[in-house]
Amino acid sequence: MKILTGNDLRTGAVIWWDGSGWSLHVEDAVDVGEHAAEILAREEAARHVNASYAVDAQMTAEGVRPAHIKERIRALGPTVRPDLTLKPADPSALNWVI
Repeated sequence: MKILTGNDLRTGAVIWWDGSGWSLHVEDAVDVGEHAAEILAREEAARHVNASYAVDAQMTAEGVRPAHIKERIRALGPTVRPDLTLKPADPSALNWVI
């Protein structure tokens, strides 16, 4: 499974491709399959996203989860302070702590 991430050009926030636009929440990310390069080229040309790239991911009971720790941190926030995660009220956020 491949998902797309990058940074919002206006705010710098980490964003995830949801199939029709960009979301702040990795749970909204969709599998782009073999279309990653095409989507990224179009979105960067339209200046919707900056520094975008494809990420290996997997579907879990909690939803889409990036496979690599770097993207997990980008998706949720610090691993050492669960209270500082992007969604501190989300009990599944604790599942990401290393």
